[in-house]
Amino acid sequence: MIRALYDWTLRLAESRHAMWALAIVAFLESSVFPIPPDVLMIPMILARPSRAFVIAGLATVASVTGGLAGYWIGSGLFEQVGRPVLEFYGKTAYFEEFSETYNAWGAWAVLVAGVTPFPFKVITILSGATGLSLPIFVVASIAARGLRFFLVAALLWKFGAPIRDFIERRLGLVFTVFMVLLVGSFVLLRYL
Repeated sequence: MIRALYDWTLRLAESRHAMWALAIVAFLESSVFPIPPDVLMIPMILARPSRAFVIAGLATVASVTGGLAGYWIGSGLFEQVGRPVLEFYGKTAYFEEFSETYNAWGAWAVLVAGVTPFPFKVITILSGATGLSLPIFVVASIAARGLRFFLVAALLWKFGAPIRDFIERRLGLVFTVFMVLLVGSFVLLRYL
């Protein structure tokens, strides 16, 4: 199923409606869709490098907007679905404790998930469910998604097709290592 969605997404990149498709995929990926917008962005930028940063900007705006939808899913449906389940099992106190911990580090969670291969939708929904500050969520989402999409656009604009393999196969790993080092540095500084 994932392969069929991936192939469908690549076909969208070749259509005259590619910008609309990118906006929709970026929006949905931040709340429910499993395929990242990069699979549309990459062929779109390779086809029209002069529009690389317009494409990255559109992906960023749509992704952050979709993240707000994910946040709403977490906050809007938690009371109707999540809380009754926690109450039934007597785990409400555990969730409250988790929420406090998550909100203390929530901006980092959004930032890390926004630039790494970790499913961003999980963090957007969790942020809403735990009541992470909406301004913090929005700022971290803009920074993370902007960094990710504009870096991909810049690499493709500068190096073109030869960098495509690197981006598709290894950029997630590079982002992940970078974020682990960044967060690890802050944690280390905090405790030294």
